[in-house]
Amino acid sequence: MFGPHPSRIHALVMPWKGFWRSTWSRRERMGGYWFPIEMFFFGLLFVAVPYFASNNIAAHYLETVWDPEIWLDRQIPVVNWMIIPYAALYLFYPATLAISPRDDRGRAELILAMQGLILITLFCTFFFLVLPAEIDLRDQLDMDSLSGIEASLFGFIHFSDNPWNAWPSLHIVHSYLLARMMTLWINREHGEKPLAKAFLVILWVEYALLCVSILTTKQHYLFDLFTGLVTAMVAWKLFEYALSLAERHSTSRIADEADWA
Repeated sequence: MFGPHPSRIHALVMPWKGFWRSTWSRRERMGGYWFPIEMFFFGLLFVAVPYFASNNIAAHYLETVWDPEIWLDRQIPVVNWMIIPYAALYLFYPATLAISPRDDRGRAELILAMQGLILITLFCTFFFLVLPAEIDLRDQLDMDSLSGIEASLFGFIHFSDNPWNAWPSLHIVHSYLLARMMTLWINREHGEKPLAKAFLVILWVEYALLCVSILTTKQHYLFDLFTGLVTAMVAWKLFEYALSLAERHSTSRIADEADWA
C-alpha cells in the first residue's frame, strides 16, 4: 500500500488495511469527540496491557539476564519532588488526544500515531521479556522525608509499576513521541498564537525534567535513558514517514486504500 517502501519496517507503519474500518465509520459521532475517546480505549488495550502484563510477568516469573547498572547510577542523588514531572507522563496521553485536530486529516494522523505507539511498545516489550533487568535502586529512597503529594505519587508508582521493564525506557519513548505529535499539531493548527508557544515551552521543559526524573526517582538506570532516547528518535523517523502520507495524499484516498471507508 502506497509503496514501494524503503524497508519492511517502513511498510509496518503504513495504515493497517481494514483494521480501523469500524472506528473510522464512527469518527463523526458526538460531533467528532467520540473518536479520541475510542482511540483512548485502543491505547489501553494495545499499549497499556502489553506494558503492565510484561511488567508483572517479569516481576513474578523472570530473573535479571543482564544488569545495566553502572557505578554512576548510585551516585545520582534522589530528588523527591521530581516524582511530579515523572508522574506527569500520564497527562501526555489525554493531552495528545485532546489536542488532535477534529478533521479527517487529524484523525488519520492520530490513527497512524496509535499504530506507531502500539508497534514501539511491542518492540520494547520484547526486550523486557527476553532480556529482563530488575531496577534495584529503590533502597536509596528515604520514604520518611517525602511530602504528602510526593508520598502519594511514589506510592502509586511503586504499587502499579514493578521495578522491571528497564530498557529501553518506555517512559522516555512514549513521552517523546507524544510530545512530538502535540508539537506537530499545535504548530500547524495554532501557529503564532502566544498561548500555543507558551504551551510548547512548558511541554518541552517538562520533557527535559522527565528525562532527568527517571534517574533521580530511582526508577531507571542511565542505560535505560540512553536506549530510550535512541529508540524514541528512531521511532519518530518512522512516525514521520507514516505521517507524510497525509501530506502527499487526500484523507479520502488513504481511507479507500486502507479499506477504512
